[in-house]
Amino acid sequence: MTTGLLALMDDVVALLKVSAASLDDIPAQVAKTSGKVSGIVIDDAAVTPKYVVGLEPARELFIIYRIAKKSLINKMVFLGPAALILGFFAPGAIQPLLMLGGAYLCFEGYEKLHAIFGKHSDAHQPAQVDHLEVITPEELEKIRIKGAVRTDFILSAEIIAITYASVADKPMPMQIIVMLCVAITITIAVYGFVGLIVKADDIGLYMAKGTHGPLIQGIGHSIVKCMPPFLTLLSYIGTAAMLWVGGEIIAHGIPLFHHALEYLQHSLTEVPVLAWLSKALICALGGIIVGAIIEKAVACMRIRHSH
Repeated sequence: MTTGLLALMDDVVALLKVSAASLDDIPAQVAKTSGKVSGIVIDDAAVTPKYVVGLEPARELFIIYRIAKKSLINKMVFLGPAALILGFFAPGAIQPLLMLGGAYLCFEGYEKLHAIFGKHSDAHQPAQVDHLEVITPEELEKIRIKGAVRTDFILSAEIIAITYASVADKPMPMQIIVMLCVAITITIAVYGFVGLIVKADDIGLYMAKGTHGPLIQGIGHSIVKCMPPFLTLLSYIGTAAMLWVGGEIIAHGIPLFHHALEYLQHSLTEVPVLAWLSKALICALGGIIVGAIIEKAVACMRIRHSH
């Protein structure tokens, strides 16, 4: 009996050691996964502020809170469980779905790129005024929130899918904990940053008031002056991140391209910055090509459907 009790205690101790090791590994897994989805996070943070521009300033933070709340619910209630169920019953479907999402990111990135450079080519064209529909501020707010949540849902699906793919070989409890931690951490980080960006003008105006010292006023004036070009730069970064991430996701799903990227990275290990830049540039160029192909296919389908 004593021998059996000692054996049981040994099993319990061994189980506790394994559990402790798993818990110690969770922060590393969260950090590793967060790094993999950094491009999508950048894009999410860069895209969201446009949904708040033009709305009542006093409502901005509340609108961001509502978008963030829906984003977290989507990640934790719908996308996370869906990834776990799909991974358990049909693990082979994860990579194709990732590639499908990557293709969508390439398409969106290419359309944004086309819009950026298309502004100059369309500048000489006479403006056409369409019929404008008059809506209330409340209706506009609902439309903006709905659009932001729809875009966020797609990006969140990519984040959850990549997170699951990185912990697919881990025990189920660890998968759940890591996915919850990533969902909460990224949502707070993205929408905290978005809230700071949206209210930066107000903060700058407050600092620029005459009641503060010259140094504080100067900083406030600089913030107000720098925000418009900063938002423009952020939109460019978001577009580049979409193309880079989308291209990389697709490349990782094609063995030939995946091995080529790995070879490139290994050949430049002595210069990590150059290795990262080279990989990001190649993936972004690939994303542009994929996006252009999809855009042409969609245009052809629209023409055929119109006839």
